[in-house]
Amino acid sequence: MYAENVSRGYKVSAKVLDSVFAFRCRISSLTFQIRYCCLHDQEAVAALNTLQSNADVLAAIQAAGPQPPAQVLRHTTYYLRRLGYQLNTLNALNAVHISGTKGKGSTAAFCSSLLTNINNKAKVGLFTSPHLVAVRERIRINGKPISEELFAKYFWEVWDRFEDGHGEPILPEISIRPAYFRYLTFMAYHTFLSERVDATVLEVGVGGLLDPTNLVPSPIVTGVTSLGLDHVHILGHSIFEIAGHKAGIFKSGVPAMSVKQEKSGALEVLRARAIEVQASSFTVIPEHPALEEASIGRYTLRTEILNVSADPRPRIYPGLAGNHQKYNASLAIALINTFLASPRLPPCFSSQIVSPKDETASSLPDQYLQGLKATKWPGRCQVIQDPSKPSITWSLDGAHTEESVACCGTWWKHSIGSPGSTTPSRKKALIFNCTSGRSGELLLKTLLACLKGDPAESFSFDKVIISTNTTYSNGLSKGDLTCVASYPDEPRKMKVQEEIASAWKSLTGQANNVMITQSIEDAVVEIRTIDEPVDVLVTGSLHLVGGVLEVAKLLDEFSG
Repeated sequence: MYAENVSRGYKVSAKVLDSVFAFRCRISSLTFQIRYCCLHDQEAVAALNTLQSNADVLAAIQAAGPQPPAQVLRHTTYYLRRLGYQLNTLNALNAVHISGTKGKGSTAAFCSSLLTNINNKAKVGLFTSPHLVAVRERIRINGKPISEELFAKYFWEVWDRFEDGHGEPILPEISIRPAYFRYLTFMAYHTFLSERVDATVLEVGVGGLLDPTNLVPSPIVTGVTSLGLDHVHILGHSIFEIAGHKAGIFKSGVPAMSVKQEKSGALEVLRARAIEVQASSFTVIPEHPALEEASIGRYTLRTEILNVSADPRPRIYPGLAGNHQKYNASLAIALINTFLASPRLPPCFSSQIVSPKDETASSLPDQYLQGLKATKWPGRCQVIQDPSKPSITWSLDGAHTEESVACCGTWWKHSIGSPGSTTPSRKKALIFNCTSGRSGELLLKTLLACLKGDPAESFSFDKVIISTNTTYSNGLSKGDLTCVASYPDEPRKMKVQEEIASAWKSLTGQANNVMITQSIEDAVVEIRTIDEPVDVLVTGSLHLVGGVLEVAKLLDEFSG
């Protein structure tokens, strides 16, 4: 009975997250919990479905224009106080803070794995977004999502703390509880502080300057991954505006880092911001010499012992595929080297201090090698053989920007997607979607350009499926997979999918191989009707990738 109640508590809390937090809720915690104990899960969700969705919030932001930064900060710190914490309390997290457009989640995963392997007795928190299959993926300790029991425990503790308010007056212009992402961020803070983690890796949600992860006054080190155009309605339409937001995580007296930036002017904005806030240093991180490109679209590690070239050790493939990951891994190595060299180094890492010069060494310590190898980040350049139909190979990458889709195309082409590396008998299929606000035509054009390569080279998909992000054919989504960024009637109208399908026909001149499905389940069923061996690429949306992982039962990490 206890286990059943814990499971229900988690499921209810996960479902509440999908609809609850943008509404100006005034239900008392006691009344709510009495109702939740008396109602089934679906009834509890129905009782909360009148709450404003993230799509409404984003639409309101676009209509009203950006809020003054001072107001955003005032509201965010207000919520922290309602939770019962002060800003300086967050310094105990010993944070590595990462922003960027492309690769920040992968870099965060590398950092978490490196710290865990450097000291396997340490507690390392990791907060990322979005999730793929289960909402608790966002809050991890030592690389593993917190349990359903812990999720339910800390979810309701945070719920009650916001209700109590810790003496903070109710502000009439905002709810007593923050919206979806903010709530999860505050829940992550509460979880990591309650669990007394030794170090924390924080991935920014959107932007950086005004993101709720940016409340930590003094992280140990900050880093920025590759920048591009995304969330333009919130961050601005130029790379200069976007870089300014991303650099907003830089702090006085804290080392700041960035990978080399391809977008002209981005690096100058980052450097100027670091100088403005008086960061202790600003370093542009090159590709680490221990990382080298491999011919199959992955990268490998050169693991020979420094100055002992006659005794090379075997190559080790890091856990994340894709040649672009070498830049994320290089930044992660530099971030962790700086973390270990910090005067604020947590005691449990005190025996692991390294010299900053080590980040340019041509080899890496065994703990680093194992940390990179052990890194897992599902849904990013991931290849899985279908457990129910082995003739199907799924390649999944949640790329959703022009830059990341280009990396996805390059990865897939050099692994299993190119005509030269697949047998003629294997079919090729694409499942694609992108969320409103992004150009499906631009993403498809970018993908096709990467797959074709040389203009003379031919490439075509045998089947193209444009799907909504609705999980199941009955129109429902698993609680964890409910897309709060969609309007209720959006899947039914399927306007976005029709536009994407039209773009595909225009770009390729092919109309017979493309179809639209109302759900991810329909798309998976359609793929499984293919009798011949088939390589399937799923991309364009992390929500889509998560839905395929769930429906096709390709990932069992979160089933229990």
